[in-house]
Amino acid sequence: MKTVSRVSLLIWVFLLLTVAQLHAAKAPKKSKKDEVVTISTSLGDIRLILFDQTPLHKANFLKLAKSGFYTGTTFHRIIQNFMVQGGDANSKDTDPTNDGQGQPNEATIPAEIRPELQHKFGAVAAARQGDFVNPTRASSATQFYIVQNHNGTPHLNAAYTVFGQVISGLEVVDKIAAQPKNDSDRPTTDIKMTVKVEKLKKKKITALYGYKYE
Repeated sequence: MKTVSRVSLLIWVFLLLTVAQLHAAKAPKKSKKDEVVTISTSLGDIRLILFDQTPLHKANFLKLAKSGFYTGTTFHRIIQNFMVQGGDANSKDTDPTNDGQGQPNEATIPAEIRPELQHKFGAVAAARQGDFVNPTRASSATQFYIVQNHNGTPHLNAAYTVFGQVISGLEVVDKIAAQPKNDSDRPTTDIKMTVKVEKLKKKKITALYGYKYE
């Protein structure tokens, strides 16, 4: 009986170790690199990183940036001590009245609102339609805003998807927000952007921009 018990115990331990190894094998390895997005404007460059906790928004933004979609779009809505907004395809045309309205039948991205991702100074978040027509709070596929209020905009927490953070160029965000504008909050002079993506080691990103990964 003792021999049977020992065999059973050994089998049980073997099974536990096998299951543990399988779980370890399935766990994805964290990448040692990340992609830095640079938004270049006539007022300077803004650099940002996108969060892994919001994979749908990160993948979508990187795809658009790499394809050249954002090149020629503008920051079409600016409110000092609040935020600056851009990324609408309509801002590429010569009609300023349709900026911010989005394209007909434009796709949306499911909300990825996470409590740990807050609307602090420099947070990058997705614009969206209001709750009355968009109760699921799905995001615009293209339009985004950057929080310019130095104290953040906490009243927007849990309502919009925050998916990135400015790591360099906060002073440029301030300059954009301070530009002359009309009654619709549209800058009187177009603030066009060019967007590029560069993959760097996370250690280098920390060394260059002081951003610390958790």
